[in-house]
Amino acid sequence: MPGHIKLTKSGQPDPDPTEFLLPSIEMKRADQQKPYDSKKSVWIPDPKTGGYREGLLESGDLEDPASKCLVAVAHEKFTHKAADVGRVNPPKFEKCEDMVNLTFLNDASVFWNLKTRYQAKMIHTYSGLFVVVVNPYKRYPLYTHRVAKIYLGKRRNEVPPHLWAIAETAYRGMLNNKKDQAMLITGESGAGKTENTKKVITYLAMVATGSGKKAEKKVSLEDQIVATNPILESYGNAKTSRNDNSSRFGKFIRIHFTSSGKLAGCDIVSYLLEKSRITEQQEVERSYHIFYQLLQEYGNGIGGGLREKCQLSTDIYDYIYVSQGKTKVESIDDNEELEYTEDAFNVLGFAEQEKFDCYMLTAGVMTFGGVEFKTKGRDDQAECEAVGPDTFPGKAAALCGVDASAMIKAFCKPRIKVGTEWVTKGQTCEQATNAVGGIARAIFDRLFKWLIEKCNDTLIDATLKKANFCAVLDIAGFEIFEYNGFEQISINFVNEKLQQFFNHHMFVVEQEEYVKEGIDWEMVDFGMDLQAAIVMFEKPMGLWAILEEESLFPKATDKSFEEKLKASLGKLPIFLKPQSKTDKNAHFAISHYAGIVSYNVTGWLEKNKDPVNDTVVEIFKSNSSNALLIHLWRDHPGQPQTAPKEEGKKKKKGGGGKTVSSVYLVSLNELMTTLHSCEPHFVRCLVPNTHKKPGEVEPPLIMHQLTCNGVLEGIRICMRGFPNRMLYPDFKSRYAILGAKEINSSDDNKTAVYALMDKIEFGRERYRLGHTLVFFRAGALAFLEEKRDDIVLRLLRYLQGQAFLHIRSKEYRKRRDQRELIKVCQRQFRKFITLRDWGWFVIIQKTRPLVGMPNPEEELRLLEEKANATYGVYMEKVQTKEQLLKDNTVIEDEKKALLAQIEKEQGNLSQYHEKQAKISAQKADLEIQLQEAQDKLTRTEQERVQATGDKKALEQECTAVKKDIEDLEIAIQKLEQEKTNRDHTIRSLNDEIANQDEVINKLNKEKKHIAENGAKASEDLQVANDKVDHLNKIKQKLESTLDELEGSLDKEKRGRGDIEKQRRKIEGELKVTQETVSELERSKKELEAHIGRKEKELGGLSGKLDDEQSLVGKVQKSIKELQGRIEEMEEELEAERQARAKAERQRSDLARELESLGERLNEAGGATAAQIELNKKRESEVSKLRKDLEECQIQHEATLVSLKKKHQDAVAEMTEQIDQLNKMKAKIEKDKGQIMNEIADVRAATEEVNRSKASAEKSHKGLLGQLNDLNKRVEEANLTLGDFEQNKRRLAGENADLLRQLQELDNAAGLLVKTKSALVSALDEQKALADEEAKERVSLLAKFRNLEHECDGLKENLDEETVSKENLARQLSKAQNESDMWRQKYEIDGIAKAEELEMSKLKLQARLSESQCTIDNLNAKLSQLEKAKQKLNDELNETSVMLDQAQILNSSMEKKAKQFDRIVAEWKSKVDGLSMDLDVSQKETRNASSELFRVKNAYEESVLQLDEVRRENKNLSTEIKDIMDQISEGGRSIHEIDKIRKRLEAEKLELQAALEEAEATLEQEENKVLRAQLELTQVRQEIERRLSEKDEEFMAIKKNQTKALEALQGALETESKGKAEALRMKKKLETDVADLELALEHANAGALETQSTIKKYQNQVRDAQVKVDDESHQKSIAQDVKVAAERKAAAMQNALEEGRTLLEQADRGRRSLEQELADSNETLADLSNQNQAVLGAKRKLDNELSTLTADLDEMSAEAKLSEEKAARAMIDAARLADELRAEQDVAMTLEKDRKLLEAQCKDAQARADEAEVNALKGGKKAMIKMETRIRELESELDAESRRFADSSKNLRKTERKIKELTFAADEDKKNHERMQALIDQLQGKVKSYKKQIEEAEEIAALNLAKFRKVAGALGEAEAVADENEQALARMKARARSASIGPM
Repeated sequence: MPGHIKLTKSGQPDPDPTEFLLPSIEMKRADQQKPYDSKKSVWIPDPKTGGYREGLLESGDLEDPASKCLVAVAHEKFTHKAADVGRVNPPKFEKCEDMVNLTFLNDASVFWNLKTRYQAKMIHTYSGLFVVVVNPYKRYPLYTHRVAKIYLGKRRNEVPPHLWAIAETAYRGMLNNKKDQAMLITGESGAGKTENTKKVITYLAMVATGSGKKAEKKVSLEDQIVATNPILESYGNAKTSRNDNSSRFGKFIRIHFTSSGKLAGCDIVSYLLEKSRITEQQEVERSYHIFYQLLQEYGNGIGGGLREKCQLSTDIYDYIYVSQGKTKVESIDDNEELEYTEDAFNVLGFAEQEKFDCYMLTAGVMTFGGVEFKTKGRDDQAECEAVGPDTFPGKAAALCGVDASAMIKAFCKPRIKVGTEWVTKGQTCEQATNAVGGIARAIFDRLFKWLIEKCNDTLIDATLKKANFCAVLDIAGFEIFEYNGFEQISINFVNEKLQQFFNHHMFVVEQEEYVKEGIDWEMVDFGMDLQAAIVMFEKPMGLWAILEEESLFPKATDKSFEEKLKASLGKLPIFLKPQSKTDKNAHFAISHYAGIVSYNVTGWLEKNKDPVNDTVVEIFKSNSSNALLIHLWRDHPGQPQTAPKEEGKKKKKGGGGKTVSSVYLVSLNELMTTLHSCEPHFVRCLVPNTHKKPGEVEPPLIMHQLTCNGVLEGIRICMRGFPNRMLYPDFKSRYAILGAKEINSSDDNKTAVYALMDKIEFGRERYRLGHTLVFFRAGALAFLEEKRDDIVLRLLRYLQGQAFLHIRSKEYRKRRDQRELIKVCQRQFRKFITLRDWGWFVIIQKTRPLVGMPNPEEELRLLEEKANATYGVYMEKVQTKEQLLKDNTVIEDEKKALLAQIEKEQGNLSQYHEKQAKISAQKADLEIQLQEAQDKLTRTEQERVQATGDKKALEQECTAVKKDIEDLEIAIQKLEQEKTNRDHTIRSLNDEIANQDEVINKLNKEKKHIAENGAKASEDLQVANDKVDHLNKIKQKLESTLDELEGSLDKEKRGRGDIEKQRRKIEGELKVTQETVSELERSKKELEAHIGRKEKELGGLSGKLDDEQSLVGKVQKSIKELQGRIEEMEEELEAERQARAKAERQRSDLARELESLGERLNEAGGATAAQIELNKKRESEVSKLRKDLEECQIQHEATLVSLKKKHQDAVAEMTEQIDQLNKMKAKIEKDKGQIMNEIADVRAATEEVNRSKASAEKSHKGLLGQLNDLNKRVEEANLTLGDFEQNKRRLAGENADLLRQLQELDNAAGLLVKTKSALVSALDEQKALADEEAKERVSLLAKFRNLEHECDGLKENLDEETVSKENLARQLSKAQNESDMWRQKYEIDGIAKAEELEMSKLKLQARLSESQCTIDNLNAKLSQLEKAKQKLNDELNETSVMLDQAQILNSSMEKKAKQFDRIVAEWKSKVDGLSMDLDVSQKETRNASSELFRVKNAYEESVLQLDEVRRENKNLSTEIKDIMDQISEGGRSIHEIDKIRKRLEAEKLELQAALEEAEATLEQEENKVLRAQLELTQVRQEIERRLSEKDEEFMAIKKNQTKALEALQGALETESKGKAEALRMKKKLETDVADLELALEHANAGALETQSTIKKYQNQVRDAQVKVDDESHQKSIAQDVKVAAERKAAAMQNALEEGRTLLEQADRGRRSLEQELADSNETLADLSNQNQAVLGAKRKLDNELSTLTADLDEMSAEAKLSEEKAARAMIDAARLADELRAEQDVAMTLEKDRKLLEAQCKDAQARADEAEVNALKGGKKAMIKMETRIRELESELDAESRRFADSSKNLRKTERKIKELTFAADEDKKNHERMQALIDQLQGKVKSYKKQIEEAEEIAALNLAKFRKVAGALGEAEAVADENEQALARMKARARSASIGPM
């Protein structure tokens, strides 16, 4: 990917990136000249290249997809369907920056736009929310500091497309919105994802890197990540078929920032490391680079030989795991890469042991590939024979630090747990080999994750508080390979989720845009387009669930997995048959958003399981000597020997065997959760060709990537809406030509545009008008462009016609004029021809030249006169020149004589000058000292008054703070007492609930015991019924024997005795059976009585349960009362907040005053236009100040030492110069002795000197008056400055309060958002509970209806039983009648039929007993039905009670929901108010920052002006020195000297005025500077500000010292030069005097000497005036130093006040944190109450569940009994039918054999028929009843199953809610601990600030002492200088008096 253009050693600037960002003018012109037809230009597919080519449409309709289109390309013609043909965009859209703006959004246009931009070296292109980056395979200067400046602080639409525009958008969005940002970078292997990730990180590091000490000592973030890159690339990168250095893992890099945007660190999260590459590779690929680096030569120098330590050979083919594919890559030097990896380990601070453990484990993974197993024995047992230290198993074990034999034994015979015993299990060779591979992959995977953790530890700065982050997701894009396996479906599912995330985000962005603009649009959630595929993957029986299930099933295979997939998902529309042409063995295909992908499931189960041998892991954990290996396996359970059973069960339940897919899905869900909480940005990387050649494109490859990356999907979404947008001004400026009248018809944009569109008949469905934008459908702009082009073409033709008319009209006028002139020429020539022979015409022609001719003689005379006059003047000037030259020589001689005389007389005058200078210097010193004393007195008085005021204010604040602290402590104690009381009540309630749970459990156990007893009794009853059935069978057999006996009466008579015996025997058995039946009935009655007692006990227990529930209700009422109290407390809190709002309003009033002051300041200082760059410059200035601070601290002592040395050197030089002056003074005294005879002249000179002194004193007094006025002005300025400083301090304090309140509001807003989310979740849960209660109510109503129906059925059964009972009674009466009839027959027939009667009697008795038994059975059934009816009534009552309770709960929940809605509305209103306040405060801070920036610019301008004034002063001073040197040298005449003097005096006055103006401007600029410094102090931290001010003081002192020393040195140099010049001139003049005495004996020497002395005195007076000016300048400098010192003192006072304000802010922050702590405790108590309520509801639901299960068991038992009874009834009916047939046969035989008993047989037959009919009727009725009962029981069973499912769902919900509440409680506890830690940290900071303040005050005291010391030294030096100047003045006075002597 593109990188930096590295600068050369000469430091050349970064190259211009314009050609790589924007198309040039030539490109635009060429694009505009391209032939284009708006109606015919189309794109068609090109089968040769796989791309598209442009042609002209000759026929066909593009709107109809089914029509055929004929397209001409050059001389060829092609026919395509309309769907394959796309329109070409107008030339305006060539090389468009955002492809969404294309008017025709088809695939060909997108490809053409990308291709043209890429070939024009523009690799970045926008596509809606995407930025598409094409790999150029070449270094372009697109990522330099120059480019970073272009994009810094700019919006995306203000600059060309670039990756850094997206990064800048993310960074600014994070700072402005305080929301985390995420950049999703995807693409194929080799597209440049990792490089783009590095560039994004580089930019963020550039714009957000802090400065200071840390920035100097630590490397940058980019350098840190570069240091981690060699390690991550060695362990995570490998060669693939497309890329030699491909990252085989995804990474999510989060770059953390502080709240101010400063870099705070970074961390990396990895995803989807390709573990299968560790043990197997394809032919053209290679494993991870680290395996090949370990064998390189560089390793021999690492720790005594890396290969030897890792026990590796030199041949890579010895290791099968890493030698299955390529082993050497040409573009990678493994030896060099090993060197980089080793350096990275050392740079990142890895310990030596850690590093070598890492290398050894990596070598161990390689060595595991050489472990081989052999089969031994018939049971396929795997064994490894050679395990010596030189074998592969021995080396692998040694590298892992374990015993080789133990490890191989664990591989061959692992231990497994069967029950509670451990047994060994034999392994085959394949299983053992797979186990070795699994261990190798697991070790490498855990090692890689450990390396990432270590790298993260180096990238995090724990000292900085992390507010937000900008994240970069570097993950592989959608993959469609020739062979698609488990890895491909994993990464494709990730991209499916990311595409859905993009679609949903784009839907949200589009919706926000349309809503903001207020246009009508059909809302479409594009995120749902991919929902089908995602649901197929994630649903309960989806692809991942089936894979997980099959992975856990031990005997599952790939075939069973495939079949299960097709059976479960085969009917889904997106689950397709395989369609791959490259993989014929593919098993299925899935329709993704990017296309249909065919997958092969071979090996998926094994890859998903990725099993690990627990026995080997246990050996690693317990026996390994490699500490890193133990650390890697620390979280694996292994096979502990001494673990207790409970812990073992918990571990087993907690999730031992995690599969790859489960871990993958968890990490994916975490990633998506993180992304949903961030603001996303999307980057798509493309590979242009597979040959890595710049500028070349492969169309199929690019189109495939655009499909897989979702770019075309995003364009599809754009086409659904209105992709083309234009601002109203742009629209009007471009399309006003279509209808200027309509555009100007209205000021309303919408009305004007509607009028224009209606005029050109542009349909309103093709566009929408927003508030600021005009939205167009795809393709709509082409129509407008076509209309515009028509008008433009017509206008151009008109312009061309006018231009041609203008050009040709010139030619026409020229030809017309020529024609007219030809006529004139012809006419004139004709006239000449006619007049040439006329006489008068000839005369006129001859005399015309003589008219007006001058007289030459007169002219010659005038010239001679003029020449004579001019020559006379010339001769006069020549004579005067000669005379002047003579006079000049005379004057020169006189001047020489005068100079000699002055040199002689100069010595005596210097004494008077010295005395005068000394007295004036003493006077000036005394005045300065007096002024300083007065200033010091006033300053100390002001400081004392201010200090007393500050003391009083601080005492008041301290008392207020103490009161607040005491109130808070009392409130905290009250809250703690309430908390303890509530905790006690909660504990007591929990204890009571636990006791009630125990009682309920006991009752449930008793109920179960009773149910078991009932089941046993029912079983006994069933046994008795079986016995009765058996007796019924015997009875039937007896009846058959009776019939046989009747048939064979003779035989029966013979066998009568036998029959009598059988009869007696049967009667005995009958009696026995009757007795057993009676016993059974008694036992049954006893059981029923026992059941009744138990039911009564159960009713009593239910009453107790109701009582306990009433107690729980009372407790809930008490909880509600407590909640009411909490609400009252919240109302009080609301009142406090209203008070705070009132304070906020006052604050807003103050803010308005601040704005008015700011406006005044703006009017005074002028407006500025650079407010936008304020924040950036503030950061840079802070960094500069910190750097200056550190440099000053480092250079402080050195500067002091150098100053001392300079001072000592200056003092030494001064002493030397004083000695020289003393020597010169001795010489001058000698001269003085020679001139003592001229004392009278000296007196006269003294008088003149006194007069000059008086005038000088007058001027001096005037200057003193001016100086006093200036001092007064300075004092007034200082007072006004103090007022401004006080205002600034007050504003700074208010600003600090506003910032604190803003932070508090932010915190409150965060808490409100949290509470709002918690309330919303609670409201949702309550709504869910209400819905569930409604469902339960419906189910209860259904159950009630079922019970009613069942009761009706039981009533019908009872009626039927009574009817059957009446029938039996009738049968009994009938039988009795028959018995009476037989008795009569017996009496009639006599004894002959006694035998027969007895037999019939027996038969009737048997039937009677049978009927009695049936009656008893029916009675038992009736009683049972009555009990069931009673039970159903009880259940009905219970359900009605439960229904009432549910209704009560529902009403209470609805009330709570309304209350929650009201609370949420209140919180929403509060949040809105807080957001408005936040906006206002942000606006105020922006205004203040803009004012600071303006003042700063004014300060910089003033500094520049000051430098210019100083340069001008220096130039003027040099000019003055040059002029004075020229004057001292002499050589001019008196008049010239007078002129020069006047001019110099005028210049001096001008310079004085300019100097005063410069001083005034300097004071103004210094005032501005002071304001700027005071405003800057608000931004700086307290300690840094104080240190910087102290350093500024030291610098000022140093500058003043240097200035003073330079002034002294300059004065001494001028004096020494003057003395040397005087000596030189003296010698020269002595020689000249001798000459002058000879030449000027007869001259008027006295007068000339007097004049010369007057001139000299004037020069000396001028010199004295210059020196007086210098003295006044020095005095002004001293005054400036004094003012600077006063300002610094004021600044120190301001710093102290700001420290106090910071301390107050810290106290306020502590109070706010304590308040937040109390709020969190209250919320914790509320949550605990809710938790207890939920626990009570859970227990209640558990009780209901247990009762329901018991009822279900009872009903199921009853259903089983009824089913068995129905079966027995059906068997009896079948048996009776068979017996009926047998009886009919017997009857037929008896009728043939015995005609005598025919009538009897007929009667018997009739009775048998009646009995059989009755039996059949009863059986059918019973069957019908049983079937209806069965159906009812089945419906009840279904209802009960539904209830059970609902109750289980409720149970799961309650458990989930309990978990959520416990988690929330843990989070609250953590927050509480975190807040406590923050409080401790703040207290520590306050203490450290106090210590730093004390240290700063000590330093200030030391600096003040040093300053006083230096000031004293400066005063001494100034006194010495004054003395020297006075001595110099005296000497000059003597010299002047000596020169006056001859007069």
